[in-house]
This record gives sequence, structure tokens and C-alpha cells, in this order.
Amino acid sequence: MPKLKINDIEVEVEKGTSILQAAEMLGIEIPRFCYHDRLTVPANCRMCLVEVKGGPPKPQASCALACADNMEVFTETDMVKKARKGVMEMLLINHPLDCPICDQGGECDLQDQAVGYGYDRSRYYESKRAVKDKDFGPLIKTVMTRCIQCTRCVRFGEEIGGVPELGLLNRGEDVEITTFVQAAVSTELSGNMIDVCPVGALTSKPYAFQARPWELKKTETIDVMDAVGANIRVDSRGTEVMRVLPRLHEDVNEEWIDDRTRFAYDGLKRQRLDRPFVRDENTGRLRAAEWDEAFAILAHRMRSTNPSAVAALAGDLCDLESMVALKDLMGVIGSRNLECRTDGAAFDPTVRAGYVFNTGITGIEQADAILLVGTNPRAEAAMINARIRKAWRKTKVKVGVIGENHDLSYPTTYLGAGADTLKDIAAGKGAFADVLKNAKNPMIIVGMGAFRRADGLAVHALCREVAETFNMVRDDWNGFNVLHVAASRVGALDIGFVAGKNLLDVSGMELVYLLGCDDAAVVDSIPQSAFVVYQGHHGDAGAARADIILPGAAYTEKDGLYVNTEGRVQMGRAAVWPVGEAREDWKVIRALSAWMDHPLPYDDLAGLRSRIVHEWPHLGQVDTLVASPWRSFGASGLVNSGAFVPAVKNFYITNVVTKASLTMAKCATTFARNGFAAEQQIAAE
Repeated sequence: MPKLKINDIEVEVEKGTSILQAAEMLGIEIPRFCYHDRLTVPANCRMCLVEVKGGPPKPQASCALACADNMEVFTETDMVKKARKGVMEMLLINHPLDCPICDQGGECDLQDQAVGYGYDRSRYYESKRAVKDKDFGPLIKTVMTRCIQCTRCVRFGEEIGGVPELGLLNRGEDVEITTFVQAAVSTELSGNMIDVCPVGALTSKPYAFQARPWELKKTETIDVMDAVGANIRVDSRGTEVMRVLPRLHEDVNEEWIDDRTRFAYDGLKRQRLDRPFVRDENTGRLRAAEWDEAFAILAHRMRSTNPSAVAALAGDLCDLESMVALKDLMGVIGSRNLECRTDGAAFDPTVRAGYVFNTGITGIEQADAILLVGTNPRAEAAMINARIRKAWRKTKVKVGVIGENHDLSYPTTYLGAGADTLKDIAAGKGAFADVLKNAKNPMIIVGMGAFRRADGLAVHALCREVAETFNMVRDDWNGFNVLHVAASRVGALDIGFVAGKNLLDVSGMELVYLLGCDDAAVVDSIPQSAFVVYQGHHGDAGAARADIILPGAAYTEKDGLYVNTEGRVQMGRAAVWPVGEAREDWKVIRALSAWMDHPLPYDDLAGLRSRIVHEWPHLGQVDTLVASPWRSFGASGLVNSGAFVPAVKNFYITNVVTKASLTMAKCATTFARNGFAAEQQIAAE
């Protein structure tokens, strides 16, 4: 391990560590534009110059110079300061003076470093170069005259996104970044290019000219657009969510988020339920009502209905507290008809190891063979797909696919469309079976597309057989992983919000309580004679069918616990108040229980969480992966030969928030014609 001195401070580092990285370890700041921790090193901005004693009599780029024994580095000498000022002056030669109208203002690396390291005046009076703006699609706004050619966006697209559509054209003063073919940037991670851009060349098109960063309240919370549980920061002004940004969490989403998470927030403002509604018996139409009237009608209905004919369904975006409160309420009236698998995924919910992502998301990087069954991770969990791509770039991990064949942004081996191929793998047939057999850490990732069929339980058992056959489950490794698409699903399974192994049939129910459940197929299966209660935040399929609507809070409007696909408990926090008369879901259920003369035994969130931890202690271990014991699960039976169909057909339209989002609608239209999501959109239509 090399030992060196930086500003006369001795440090020992790993072999291959750059001077810039070593300086960061000591808390010494070295400015940079092109360098990024998670991207390759181009060393083309020259802002990170340092002086190396004994080296050439000129400053050197610290991002590209590896540490060596007995090296002496200085970051604040006159040579370095003069060199940095020269570099900054060169970068500003063609950069326009439009800070007052730039959306990057207040968060711009170029602004900060120009003040910290540049001259206090310009010596350049000639006309500045102008570059034509490019159309990168409905999400990224471009002002390419501002670009300093750091190539961060190019490298992100090639290395992280897996879409090498951007590049440098021309040479010298004519160089510019553009798409090689005039088309939108077709990666579901394109919004991260805005984050990595150190100037205002790439900014958010939906957020353009909406706010300045110092106006916004910043709330750290959790995303619910999929089951990954990406850590995010919600920036709000007053009662309005203005933007969503990623928050660093190395074990979940690193520092990236997908475009659905980032840009669907405008759906929080449209088609909202902001007051209770009841269906008028005379006109058959919904009318606005007071909370007391809605509670009185519902309490009477629930008391007068046979408990065996009362059912409760939990949707994809529910927080853990609201589902526990609803389960407790159903327990009070004596109903056990609960279900969270509203998408029809028929898998065994009795063994936790059989329905979570056992290796954890970071475990993907340790795998040397991955079998994808009935899943398209690029559409269902973009951050997990990015992690698989990262593993492929690092170790060239072999990935086999059973199901529909999609472009996942890394090489795959297509094995077959359905369960017959899975049977062959389980029997050790085929070349990929040999790959799994010879792998040190083999992994299987099973998506909801494998379970959304009548033989789902048998498929579940067959996937377990594959895991056991190829030694995927050991004391030091559990390579059996289930990839969910609903943020609420694992938490609901943990608390037993299911009727049993088989899916709940609501066709014979007289009263159905829909907690954020908007699955059209489920809603259509409810008999017309049944009384339907919908509690949620958007007017969608569930609200249209309801006889009573109780307005709830969206994920940005309430504190709540969410359990991601790994089984990791994470804490969401309210960024804004609920709209109108809407209330947090658990509070609505608690108030209803009082109207039924059976008040639930908690009056605040702390009491409810204490009740959760008392019955399910592992749910009190926030941001911790709890190992799940391995036992037999699934059910033996005939597995039909039908093809597995992915759970998500259109990446941009997956829940009530995205359905209400104009930005997501533009993306679905744009990318159906250009690049990513074309095949999903065609399948959806």
C-alpha cells in the first residue's frame, strides 16, 4: 500500500488510488468538473490540477495520477492556484452569462468554483460561441452553449444507463455533445444526467423556471413507485411538491433514481380526492359529504353485514401502518378476508424466505451467474437492473432469461419463454444449467410475471427446486430472490394481510374495503350488489366503483413505514400536508373504528408502531436486512407450458400517480416511438 504526503500530511492508501481520492480521505478539497466517483476517469477538464514534488515542472491532473510511495503532493501552491485560474478562465470563455435565468443557479459547480478558484474579472471580449440546443426528450432541457464538455452525461449513458446515444462530435472549438441520431435519450435513468451535469447545460424540463433551491423545503423520504424503496429527497414549496431528487444509500439505490421516481410528482396534483363522497341512493351518483355522514353510513353497513362476506384489499402504495390498522379493524368485526396480492400473483406467502430478495440488492455484485424468471427488471425495478449491469461491467456475470426477451442493457442468454424451460433447468438440462452448476454464487430472480397465472404456487415450488438443485441456498449465501413491483407488498405479506396460500375470491362478498386498491381486474370482479368502500388519494378505478370514498394521503403527505423487496424496513416522511380534507390513512381507519364502538388501541403513530413491533419485532429494525430462515414453500402440482408475461408492460404508467402525471404520459408516447419502452407500450395497447 503506497504511503505519500499531501500538503505535508502522511496518508496510506490502497494501490491504484488516485491523488484526488487520497486528498478526499484527508478532507482536502480539490475542485473538479469531469471527475465523478462512479464514472470512468477522462481527465479532460484539468480543474483538479496539483503540484507533485520531484515530478515535471508543471501541474498534473490529480484524478488520473495514481498514488505512489514517497510522493509529495501540494494542492495550494502558487503554481496550482495560477493553473486553476487559467483553466477556469478558459472554461468561461464561451460560457454565457445567464446565471439569473439558469435553473442550475444556486446548485452550480461552475458558479461555486468560479468564485472559489477563478479570476474576479474577464479578459475576453470577443463574441462567445453559440451551440444549437438538442432535443433529448420530454425530461431533459438542454442549453448546450453552457456545456463545458466534461462528458459526464456521455459516460453515464454508456456506463450506468447502458445506452451509448450521446457523444462528442467535431474537434477543437467546434466540439459539442449530442445524440448521434436525432432522438430522445432512451434510458429510464436519464434524469440522473441532470444530476451529474456540473453546469446548466442539462436541466429538468418539467421543473424549468419553477423555483430556486433556497425557496424549497427539503424532506428525506422513500419512493413508492416500485418495490426497490429508493431513498429520495422531496423538495416542496408550501403545499406543492416541486421536484424529487435522489438521496445516497449505497445498499439500495446508490445515488441514482429512475425517471418514474424523479418525474411522476406532477401526478400528485391531478385527479386528487380531497373530501369524502357517498353515493346518492336516488340518483346513483357520488356526492360530497362530511366525514361524520360517511363514517355513520359505513359503520352501519359494516355492523349489519355478515363478517364472512366482508373483505379488505390493500393496494400497491399503502404504508405499513395503514394496513396494520385495517387488519386490526377487520379483526374487530371478525373478518379474515384480507388480500394484498391484488395483481393475481399466486405465490406462497407463508415462508418469508420465499417472497423476499434474500441476497439484498448489493448481493447482485457478488453473483457469478444470474437466472431471470418471468421478469423484466429494466421496467419493473430499474435500480436493480442498473445493479445487474454494474455487476456485468465488473465481472462479466452470465445472465440467463426465461420469459419475454427484452433489451436489458447488458448481454443475456435467452433460454425460453415459459415453464418448460424452467423445468429443463431444474432437471440440469442445457448449457445454462452447467453455468449455474459451476458458479460459486448462483442467483435466481423471480418476477411477478412467473406467479400471475393459475399454477403460480407450483411455479413457486419449481423455482425453489432450482435454487436447491444448484446450491443457491447455503449458510453463507441465499441466491433465491423474488422481485416485487408493489411498494406495499412485502410489508403486507409480513403482517399476514392475506387470506391464505390461495388468492381471495371477492365474487361472493357483500362489502369490500379497498385501501388504495385500483387494480381494474379486481374492481371488475366485485359483484354489482356489493357495497364498496374506497380509501385512497386518486380518483381511479377503485373510486369510480365505490359507494363511499374516504380521501387518504399520498406518500409525500404522510409519515409511514415501507418494506422493500429485500425485506428492508424504511421510513417515509411527510413533505407536505394532505390536500383538502384528506387525512393519513391509519387515522381514518382509527376514526372509523370509534364509530363502530370498537376503537383500536392506539391514538397516535408511536402507539401504532409499538403495536407493530410487539407482534412483528423484525419490522422495528429500520434500514436493516433480517435473514429469513429457509423452509419448504410453494405447492407441488402441474405446471403448464404457457409463457411468462412480465408484470410491467409500460415502465412509465404503473400506478394511480403515474396515470395522473402529464409528464409520464408524454414519456409513454415519446418513448413508444423512440427507443426504450416501445415494446412495453405495444404490448399494453
